[in-house]
Amino acid sequence: MSAKRAASRTTADARGDVVVLLIGMRVNRFRAVHQWLPVVLAMFRMLAELEKDPSRGLLSRVLLTASPRTYYVVQYWESAEKLYAYASAPDAFHHRVWARVNRMERGGKVRGHVGIWHEAYVVPEGRYEAVYGDMPPFGLAAAHGQVPLAERGRTGKDRFAWRAPAS
Repeated sequence: MSAKRAASRTTADARGDVVVLLIGMRVNRFRAVHQWLPVVLAMFRMLAELEKDPSRGLLSRVLLTASPRTYYVVQYWESAEKLYAYASAPDAFHHRVWARVNRMERGGKVRGHVGIWHEAYVVPEGRYEAVYGDMPPFGLAAAHGQVPLAERGRTGKDRFAWRAPAS
């Protein structure tokens, strides 16, 4: 007979503002593989580039799908400044990809077969909460570490109000 194990409840050990980027694509025409496959491959190449160079600021990422048409990545960054620096860095793969997209748009070569989008958020400390039950580090906890839930308060209201001790 096996003993029952107590549920493990944790939260992210984030301190200060949290920077989140949602970036993705929507396949508008499945048969236009030659249009949307390069977008998928470019995203994987950018993620590989960021993982090879942690100094660029990407802390963690989660690949997700919203439907058979829509795929996206939730990214957690050290700061908005590092996110912007990567987006505009001439030596980064993102810069080359975005320049190509802009040339295609100017040349009338974008036919609407694939949609691309992103949303960026800077969430102030005390305005986010994360709860994980029996989970390995995931999402915000993968980016910032994981601590027992009780360290941040007993209720959601307590955890939203939590502030890092002044150093």
